[in-house]
Amino acid sequence: MAAPQKKERPTAVLNHLLSRSSTDMLAEPAPQGAVLEDILATAMRAPDHGRLRPWRYVLVRGAARPRLAELIVAGMKARDPDVPAAKIEKRRTRFSTMPLTIALGMHVRPDDKIPVIEQEMAVAAAAMNILNALHATGFGGVWVTGDMTYDPAVAAALGFTAPHRLAGFLFVGTPDPSRPLPPRRPVADYVAEWHGTPVTFGADG
Repeated sequence: MAAPQKKERPTAVLNHLLSRSSTDMLAEPAPQGAVLEDILATAMRAPDHGRLRPWRYVLVRGAARPRLAELIVAGMKARDPDVPAAKIEKRRTRFSTMPLTIALGMHVRPDDKIPVIEQEMAVAAAAMNILNALHATGFGGVWVTGDMTYDPAVAAALGFTAPHRLAGFLFVGTPDPSRPLPPRRPVADYVAEWHGTPVTFGADG
């Protein structure tokens, strides 16, 4: 029997993954049409125990952006009447000017046999697939959370009432090619081989 052939390293794919970084330095255009559909379709390949498909996506673009921004600002003021004006304006600007915002919804089933944390991890894995797909198609993005993510009023206005909720927002667009890329930490700091006793990691030293 012939020995199995060794697969060649898929250099292009690995290079894409190794060169990805999050950025909010984004401009028009954002993906749309069939390209956006293909990007979002990568979510359907995420690990998903029980095949619950708990991910839900709300696209916010065009004239809807300032409406989302005002929703976010209203939530900020409701939670903290003394919130600084500068913080309000920064968040208003971000949400009203990003080329595309994707609200990450979690369609959670608390009574299912699949633990909620595993449903949440499936949503996170799907979001990471989308970020990688954005990068692979020449776009960019960043996953943001913050207090607005956990505000039931904001979630409800986007279509997610308890037990369903938000996992954050993806800001999406075309990245600034001149932006500095953050350094990549050594893999060895985050890997340890187990030999029967608890391991330690260089990153924790």
